[in-house]
Amino acid sequence: MNDPQRPINRNLRHVSYEIRGELAHRAQDLQRQGYEIIELNIGNPGRFGYRTPETMRLAMIENLGQSEPYCHQKGVFPAREAVVMQQQNRGVLDVSAEEVVIGNGVSELIDLCLRALLNAGDEVLVPSPDYPLWSASVALNQAQAVYYDCLPENGFHPDPEQIEALITPNTRAIVLINPNNPTGAVYSRETLEAIARIAERRGLVVFSDEIYDQMLYEDAEHVPMATLVHDTLCVTLSGLSKIYRACGYRIGWAVFSGKRETATDYLQAVELLASLRLCANVPGQWAVQTALGGVQSIQQLTAPGGRLFESRQAILDGVDKSDFLDVTAPEGAMYAFLRVNTRRLPEFDDRRFALELLEKQHVLIAPGSSFNVDYRDHFRVTTLPTPDEFAVVFRRIEAVLADMASRGRPRRVAMESG
Repeated sequence: MNDPQRPINRNLRHVSYEIRGELAHRAQDLQRQGYEIIELNIGNPGRFGYRTPETMRLAMIENLGQSEPYCHQKGVFPAREAVVMQQQNRGVLDVSAEEVVIGNGVSELIDLCLRALLNAGDEVLVPSPDYPLWSASVALNQAQAVYYDCLPENGFHPDPEQIEALITPNTRAIVLINPNNPTGAVYSRETLEAIARIAERRGLVVFSDEIYDQMLYEDAEHVPMATLVHDTLCVTLSGLSKIYRACGYRIGWAVFSGKRETATDYLQAVELLASLRLCANVPGQWAVQTALGGVQSIQQLTAPGGRLFESRQAILDGVDKSDFLDVTAPEGAMYAFLRVNTRRLPEFDDRRFALELLEKQHVLIAPGSSFNVDYRDHFRVTTLPTPDEFAVVFRRIEAVLADMASRGRPRRVAMESG
């Protein structure tokens, strides 16, 4: 007889997703007690009043009658063809609808694409900090994440020389998240070209997570990785969740470009896995063509005067006024990765701070160490609240940090006098 107390899948020992972990569970407990929690831990536009464009909702409603059967395992043709048109407009000319797979969000596709590639003992180069689903998916598929640094002192941009030095005979792929979650960094063309050449020389699959591709501020430019990678396989991942504020539709896509002729077995494996889960959510797929072919309303939100731009500015202003905080201004995405001055707070720990901020001030954040870094002086917030809401948030953050500083002083004085 099976014992329910036997150990669970041992691969889960290397998996964490603290964005929805213990802190989020504690926040739910507080909400049940009647407290209002300001949730800054997840980039969830609908929670902050952002609406999916009306035309996308109408496209989905008008096609509900066609949404009851399973569709093709790769997705409905109009959705895949719309993705192809977008890629061609960006200069990626070697793809057709056959090279597009629609999934239940990028999250499902990350796991699917890695599962088709990896065997036990394989290695995947992953940025640090990373979006932790990438590390989790590598571990769940019995491979090892090898981290390349995107250091604060380098504006959270990667160093191609370090990346190449980390490659071993076991390295199968490299992951790029651009624009980056959690830091908001947008990588330069020069950096991306260098990484593309490394991947081509070493025969690595390039996974380019571009879910925030049009969420850019000021002069930032997003360069699609598929326009630079030609002599190896490039997998571009994107979807409706962020740019189109349609998280709940659960629609993402993977586009396979570059050197496909040597990846036939891999592409067949991807389709096999897509077939095993039958198909992606069908109603949401009917919104893709309208989304990609219509007015790109995200540009109004990220331009000066737009809500995302002004909320980002409110974060920069709040940091400016703080006695304890610093930040590298996010160039894209919907997050800021804030740093606490450990000269003022030498005993600072991001997890203890996050718990204290939640318990005392009812603000939920994501500790920086949740994103696979070896330092504990950062935390991530989403930029989705309004500027007025951020004014409240920063008052509460400052109150907790000031209290921590005041509690720390007597201990340090005692040690110095001793």
